[in-house]
Amino acid sequence: MQQFNDNNALLDIEAKSLKLFHKGKVRNVYEVSGGLLLCATDRVSAFDCVFPNGIPSKGKLLTQISNKWFELFKDIPNHLISTDVNDFPEETAPYREKLKERTVYVKKCERIDIECVVRGYIIGSGWKSYQQDGTVCGIKLPKGLKMADKLPEPIFTPSTKSDDGHDENISFEEMVNRVGKELSEKLRDISLSIYQKAFQKILPSGIIIADTKYEFGLYNNEIVLIDELLTPDSSRFWPMESYKVGESPMSYDKQFIRDYLEGIDWDKTPPAPPLPENIIQKTRDKYVEAYNIIHQLS
Repeated sequence: MQQFNDNNALLDIEAKSLKLFHKGKVRNVYEVSGGLLLCATDRVSAFDCVFPNGIPSKGKLLTQISNKWFELFKDIPNHLISTDVNDFPEETAPYREKLKERTVYVKKCERIDIECVVRGYIIGSGWKSYQQDGTVCGIKLPKGLKMADKLPEPIFTPSTKSDDGHDENISFEEMVNRVGKELSEKLRDISLSIYQKAFQKILPSGIIIADTKYEFGLYNNEIVLIDELLTPDSSRFWPMESYKVGESPMSYDKQFIRDYLEGIDWDKTPPAPPLPENIIQKTRDKYVEAYNIIHQLS
């Protein structure tokens, strides 16, 4: 089993000779020969803000979890060229030690600006929407659902994808208006299929995938999975043993951070306050636990 024992969080790569293509809240993307490098730092974001301190090894954990799912779903085209730094282009050689285990070398795809969200349970923004008018992204749901209830069947609820991080839930009809009917239907069907297969695969390990989101791109006119797949940053993983309808379940993600921030005097605008050491450690432990479970899947 891989050890994740970095003592310090890596907040930036500082690969000065590489061309920075995009810097997100968590990932640095570099343009290199033959494609892109997606590098997950240990930066932490919540409420659209990046915090001054990170979680040691978080980038490695997310990357390794995502790589495992890509391996399990290799029948679905994805953007990966290699996960091994020794296969990366020559210009990355000075940074290989930093890039190791937290970076993937990928095809440069044309991103489809839709986040493909699948929900199997009613929670988060879906629960808020349901409480208002009984719908989520224009889909009418049965009356009488409680928080964290399992839905009769998983639903596809797309959102816009924007570089500033402010994504908005939209209806399937609005998605069709933006990217076309044929592409929308294909993305919906692939998204639902991955969710259902992943749900069944991990359930015997005691984890419920409540919801997840995917990103897709086009490469030579073929739909490919891009970004990350089924990580604690893109999905809600709930331990089955503590799951109760009507309560907000414990999850393998940034919940400790969100709960802490809801309880302090901060207006959720930058600059974000430093996170206490115990919150960082608890969150890291959850990521490690999720990695250990997912790593065993076959």
